[in-house]
Amino acid sequence: MKTSKGLAVLLFLTTIIVSQAQEIPLNYVLGENNSDRYKFSTLLASATSSENETVFIRTYYGGYPLSPKGHFIEIYDTDLNLIRDYNYKYAGEHMVDGFVKNGQIYLLELVYSVEQRAYQYVIHQSPLHEFNFTERVLLSVHSKEVNDPLAVSKYNRNFGNGFSTTVHFNDERSAFAITVHHREGRDEKYRMFLYGTDLKQQLSYDFTEQIAEKNYAFENIEVSTDLKTLYLMGKAFFKKKRFEASERKYQYELVKIAVNGHTIQEFNDTGRFPEALKPILTGDKLKILGFYADRKDNRYNGLVYFNLNPSSLNINSNRYNPFSDQFMLDKFGREVDAELKNLIFKDVHSTPDNGIVFSAEEYFVTKGEDISGGGTQITERYHYNDIIVAKLDASGEMEWARNINKAEVTQGDASYASYSAHADANNMYFFINSGENPQKMSKERIMFKQGYSRNPNMFVIKVDADGGLTYKKLVDDKDVRLPIMVSRPIIDKITNNLLFYAKRGGRKQLVLVSMK
Repeated sequence: MKTSKGLAVLLFLTTIIVSQAQEIPLNYVLGENNSDRYKFSTLLASATSSENETVFIRTYYGGYPLSPKGHFIEIYDTDLNLIRDYNYKYAGEHMVDGFVKNGQIYLLELVYSVEQRAYQYVIHQSPLHEFNFTERVLLSVHSKEVNDPLAVSKYNRNFGNGFSTTVHFNDERSAFAITVHHREGRDEKYRMFLYGTDLKQQLSYDFTEQIAEKNYAFENIEVSTDLKTLYLMGKAFFKKKRFEASERKYQYELVKIAVNGHTIQEFNDTGRFPEALKPILTGDKLKILGFYADRKDNRYNGLVYFNLNPSSLNINSNRYNPFSDQFMLDKFGREVDAELKNLIFKDVHSTPDNGIVFSAEEYFVTKGEDISGGGTQITERYHYNDIIVAKLDASGEMEWARNINKAEVTQGDASYASYSAHADANNMYFFINSGENPQKMSKERIMFKQGYSRNPNMFVIKVDADGGLTYKKLVDDKDVRLPIMVSRPIIDKITNNLLFYAKRGGRKQLVLVSMK
């Protein structure tokens, strides 16, 4: 492994010097603090229009217990002024996502038609400047009605109730894929569809033969620029195979779909278990990034890189990069036998020297008891912990890896938890919500924690080209007295601006962060 300035730095804290915070070239401006008529709402989607207007689509709730009542659409100009809004008084059965294209706003919903005895993906469409929603069916699949048609947890999914479907947008949000696992009589069927955001169907493919031996839970997609080739990455769960104690019941597979058929590449090196793999298609190069473990329990030992032929999916080269002692010390201090697990990819950035900087987050779910309503109820708690950031060179060799200690847990809207990332040419910037001051864990390590404030501060953490870390408080809770949806910004990569939505109860405000 290459040595670098980042790995030569002693420990996390020694790279985080308060005086260096002035080197982080970011500032922010605030929009007006406006009243809001919908106390309970979540952000369904946000986008920038072709006229540089910003569109926010929120689902609002009412009644007891709370349930969706409709969708509120807001449009802001470049000066952060609210110029118009619209109340679309339609709650929907399963509103999946929304996007903006060519002056139109689109909402994608999954509904069950009793008359047709089918699940249907329905598009709700309206011009942005003259709201008038119309509906049309995009896709219809015959099925009985089931309790949970949407496969919400795409990281660990089983098919058992007779119908399961997912929607995956590519990173550029220029296209989306729909997968449908359903029954026709006694037979199981698996079908895939690819649409551009102009809603033209680019691919329709029957993948049924492949599910005789495996169930597929795809986690992310990549799409060629002409929208004629779809790559799906995810877990393939074996149905009938017998396993040794040291084996895993699934493996990661990349599936390529094109008009002339499909190709599959398995990632199953003996003694190594790739995890959280993500495909990246750049021109005629297809790279796979992720993590790996040396045993089946998801405790990661390092980073893995594959260079594939985008046509045949043959592996041209691969590289396994074990985490360094420095990295493990950054993360765990001197804790004995500590290991890394439960990582989810968040962001990938190509550097000017053809390297790749990417980040992932420790994510897991626990169950607990809630007695606030007078009775005991089992609830799920969503944990968003440490950020892992690493750089690979053009050949896939790891130059450095760093750990940012963080601890967050939520039972509600995850928009206020986790983090967002943005890069300029050589630096990565991570935006997180945290309490007033990071917690000192030991002489060498600190941790960002959400604290108990209703209005957490927004911090920015800078990781430079050599893996050095600095941080500063960017937005003080005394300036923005509303929690910021830190993981849901609109990022303009041309202007290097990030637009955040802040909201609580009957108040709302925009926060525009820009590089100086």
